[in-house]
Amino acid sequence: MPPIPPKPWPTGLADQVEPLVTRVLAPNPSPYTYTGTQTYVVGQLDGPDCAVIDPGPNESAHIEAILAAVGERKVTAIMCTHTHRDHSPAAAPLSEKTGAPVVGCAPLVLKTNLPRADEAFDTSYEPDRVLEDGEQMRGTGWTLTAVATPGHTSNHLCFALEESGSLFTGDHVMGWSTSVVIPPDGDMGDYMASLEKLQAREDTVYHSAHGEAITKPRQLVRGMIGHRRQRENQILRLLGEEARRVSAFIPHMYKGLDERLIPAAEMSVTAHLIDLEKRGLATKEGEIWRTV
Repeated sequence: MPPIPPKPWPTGLADQVEPLVTRVLAPNPSPYTYTGTQTYVVGQLDGPDCAVIDPGPNESAHIEAILAAVGERKVTAIMCTHTHRDHSPAAAPLSEKTGAPVVGCAPLVLKTNLPRADEAFDTSYEPDRVLEDGEQMRGTGWTLTAVATPGHTSNHLCFALEESGSLFTGDHVMGWSTSVVIPPDGDMGDYMASLEKLQAREDTVYHSAHGEAITKPRQLVRGMIGHRRQRENQILRLLGEEARRVSAFIPHMYKGLDERLIPAAEMSVTAHLIDLEKRGLATKEGEIWRTV
């Protein structure tokens, strides 16, 4: 993962990234969120209505910054790509302030004792409407279409802005790093299938929840697919040398990794191993993985 850039960051500022899209950065930087979670306000600046995508953490300063970016417009939908705690907790308080319904991904509460390096799930998320793949939300001059992209989480959605060809990719494709896939909810097979799904689309730019806009999206997705296949081949090669625990893969696969990111790397390797097991290429005995 690339280092977080030095301050100042545009936290809390309304940054118009295209005519129908304004970006607001939340004050929650971390090794897993980069400079913070990016909320998007979609709609004509002088129009009567708008939608808010990924309202972010329940931080009063961030909610006020979103409202400032909304201005006099009516919020007709608060849309969440998934329910990690850096994405959806502000949905409920923002709904209370604006009267807008919460729509988008399905609720998900994952009960697990596994170590977690990614943001925890938001147990407070209660959508008024769950969008299925291909369903739309419309306003004055804007149309957002749900694109189901499970993998990072089982309930992950992207949203396509039909008028501009943009795609809001949440954490499925990010502008600074590859997405973390954490079992048991995160699924590497689903994640790869979702990447292939995006590769077949013709979106012109990606607006992710973390990092800058992606202006060559298909090229990036192609590289991400190749990167994951390379990781899979590394795992199979290492398993071919000897059976081993998940932790034994990390020094060979992630040289010079920041120690804070080791749990995330271990979860990513685990996700690959589970996918290989489903495909009959690996098996697990206790904590030890080996080839079939």
